[in-house]
Amino acid sequence: MQTEATVGVVEGGGPARKLVAHHQRPVQQQQSQVGTVSQLIAGGVAGAVSKTCTAPLARLTILFQVQGMHSDASTLRKTTIWREASRIVNEEGFRAFWKGNLVTIAHRLPYSSISFYAFERYKNILQLLMGVENHGTNISTDLFIRLAGGGLAGITAASVTYPLDLVRTRLSAQRNVIYYRGIWHALRTISREEGVLGLYKGLGACLLGVGPNLAISFSVYDTTRSYWQLHRPQDSTVLVSLACGSLSGIASSTVTFPLDLVRRRMQLEGAGGRARVYNTGILGTFGQIIKAEGVRGIYRGILPEYYKVVPSIGIVFMTYEKLKQVLSKLDSCR
Repeated sequence: MQTEATVGVVEGGGPARKLVAHHQRPVQQQQSQVGTVSQLIAGGVAGAVSKTCTAPLARLTILFQVQGMHSDASTLRKTTIWREASRIVNEEGFRAFWKGNLVTIAHRLPYSSISFYAFERYKNILQLLMGVENHGTNISTDLFIRLAGGGLAGITAASVTYPLDLVRTRLSAQRNVIYYRGIWHALRTISREEGVLGLYKGLGACLLGVGPNLAISFSVYDTTRSYWQLHRPQDSTVLVSLACGSLSGIASSTVTFPLDLVRRRMQLEGAGGRARVYNTGILGTFGQIIKAEGVRGIYRGILPEYYKVVPSIGIVFMTYEKLKQVLSKLDSCR
């Protein structure tokens, strides 16, 4: 999810090396002026802006994902995006589309900042460990570094911020009956009723999914952006970031959506004093869902996810790049 001002992204791929040969000095000068604080600020704000813009679709995705926990198959077949959206407006009001958005921002600010920053750090460490001094000298090695760096960055960010992600799911999944009244109330209630470990329900599925998710997202974005800039260097930076970011989001979401669905359902286990539905771990949960809902059940909610992921990922890349450019100019004026 890196952008032009980030070290190693513009120059990261083999094809991009040829492009940078024409613009190497100004790009490197700009990169050297972007420090750690700028990376953290840009990553955090980009994530928050993106999540706020796409909050209605994100809540619809979560509601679809968890429907199968307490509904029979005949009820599920009648549910559509339009019907669920209409239900939210009629029963909860239009503002309910942003239910849980505050905790989403509280989660995304540190999550995005950590993942963006950690990706650069892990990538630099892997380059040192593998003895890679020049970008583009070995395309397969560069791709491995991007995949591994993205995966490790995702695991690091998800582990640190997971309790907030669980709270977000529970707040977003609430309909007419309000059991959790806010972030702090939810954190205290879950800790009291389910223990501190209750804040980490579904962490295994999260870590299994977030590593591949960010690995695919980072690598697809880096590769497509480098290829695009090589063949069409005159195109707008915003357009390139938006298109490549959207493509990377679709690719990563398609591959990891079943794990994301399992994570959401495990996060809701025992919520509000309700009986547990799944008691057999990640694989057992997969089996129960497929048995009760069919293979389509593990992709329940994929359509609003697709509608969400294109603007969401595109906005986060575009905002990140623009913020990095602004912060770089501010740093150079000091």
